[in-house]
Amino acid sequence: MLEITESNFEKEVLKSDIPVILDFWAEWCGPCRMLAPVFEELSHDFKGKIKFAKVNVDENSKVANDFAVRGIPCLVMTSKGKEVDRIVGYVPKEMIKKKIEEIL
Repeated sequence: MLEITESNFEKEVLKSDIPVILDFWAEWCGPCRMLAPVFEELSHDFKGKIKFAKVNVDENSKVANDFAVRGIPCLVMTSKGKEVDRIVGYVPKEMIKKKIEEIL
């Protein structure tokens, strides 16, 4: 799983040739831990079509602030570096899958 930091954000997200879904999370967040295996499964389901990346909000607050993340878990879907959709809070796999398919 790709970890996004302030130093690799531009290369991995802004300059990505394919859409990116960012999982904003934190170690202490229970719903984030519940979402992690779902996010991992989806990354295998859509391999090569969309880039799955995690952003630890405690370690990369600038990236979280740039996306105005106020609650976690927060999935931000981007295309060509611009936000196209967002899901806040834990949601079932099928709901996330549907959003991803809408972007693709």
